[in-house]
Amino acid sequence: MEHKQEEVREAKLRRPLGEVRAEAEAAPGARNFFRALTQREEGDEGVRVIAEVKRKSPSAGWIRNEYKPGLGEGEGETVGSANDAFDPAGIATQYERAGAAAISCLTDRRFFGGELGYIERIKGAVELPVLRKDFILEPWQVYESRAAGADAVLLIGECLRESELIDLMILAHELRMTVLLEFHDPENYFRVRPHIGFPDRTHTLLGINNRDLSTMTTDLGHTLRMTTFIEDTSVLVSESGISTPADLERLRGVGVRIVLVGESLMKAAAPGEALKALLRGPTG
Repeated sequence: MEHKQEEVREAKLRRPLGEVRAEAEAAPGARNFFRALTQREEGDEGVRVIAEVKRKSPSAGWIRNEYKPGLGEGEGETVGSANDAFDPAGIATQYERAGAAAISCLTDRRFFGGELGYIERIKGAVELPVLRKDFILEPWQVYESRAAGADAVLLIGECLRESELIDLMILAHELRMTVLLEFHDPENYFRVRPHIGFPDRTHTLLGINNRDLSTMTTDLGHTLRMTTFIEDTSVLVSESGISTPADLERLRGVGVRIVLVGESLMKAAAPGEALKALLRGPTG
């Protein structure tokens, strides 16, 4: 968070708020991320997957060697450089063909090897709505997200005071974006619970992060335990620690039918095939 605050301070010197706001308001309309994950025909109990484009994380490092920038490309290549061969659009296309309902894109460069420009590349390649996953701390970043083409933003309960959270949710709604409101600690759920669905219940999803942010370990049982406190599981998204069809069945058993899956897919040589196997299950 400290690094992100400094990063945003520097970015605002290059692109003042008025400029970014104008770009956001002039951008093509957002795709409906909320509807893509919640709209169902009668009797449809299937799991919707938000498939993630992520090349690196603080817990895993570079997820595959080929995701590192500059391998075999020469000297000095970095994330986002002209010679960076990472292909977020190609991965998103695999996901779309495999049955993903939406795409999540990591845009933090330092800790996740992401780039804001990946969103535009992904949107140009697929019809699915795209979530910007980053440390969103202030309104400038929400405008920046919409200007870059993001249809949804992640807001992390552990990172925001209540007043900040409300302001960001209102702004996202004004820009017709969906909010994925995430928490891990139970006390943060009770803090954010009054604001679930604010200011529009058709543009807010609630995410449970199964990763303990203090130890970086994942536990799918965290979602299973937390559902006992949550009245409406139709807007609930389980995140992290999901890798097998059995995991999806455990979640469906407590009414959770939306998941965000990243690392287990990105570890595969063909992420789209990994997603097909996850959705298909062991019986094919």
